[in-house]
Amino acid sequence: MAEFDPVPSAGSEDGSRRWQEGTDTFGRVYAVLLGTSTPTPYRELAEAAACSPNAAKKHLDRLTEMGIADADTDGRPAKYARNDGYLEWQEASRIANALSVEEIRDRVQELETQRATYEERFGTTDPATLSAVNAETHDAIHDRMEALSDWRSIVRDVRLYDLARRLAENDGHLIPA
Repeated sequence: MAEFDPVPSAGSEDGSRRWQEGTDTFGRVYAVLLGTSTPTPYRELAEAAACSPNAAKKHLDRLTEMGIADADTDGRPAKYARNDGYLEWQEASRIANALSVEEIRDRVQELETQRATYEERFGTTDPATLSAVNAETHDAIHDRMEALSDWRSIVRDVRLYDLARRLAENDGHLIPA
């Protein structure tokens, strides 16, 4: 077995070279932005996207206008993060295009049943109000963490599938035309 070397050899292809050969600057900035969940200075995003700060800022401003990014331009330097609402809408649109309204309704009903089971088990309607460490053993804490994580995913999926249902029922619009 070959030894692990954390530093690429001189002849190997590094990340920035792959970026430059396969993706234009806008695509690199977009990809880096999608991996950003907290407001990050545009210069840091430029470095990760292997481009100049000015180019990154130009593309980040464009992504903000498109609703894909959120910008905090009050402070210096300007900071950007992905707009999670845009990503949810995009995912709901994919669901609406892939499934029929009936299939979406069935999935929402399944998810609602799963959510009701968790609500009954934990005696609350909001998983955020619970602590995972309120258990006595390591295994119990692990099981509780897993259950709360699953419950939060179900709550998110109900929201996505409900949005997808509205899009599917209204020919891609949230409100009937």
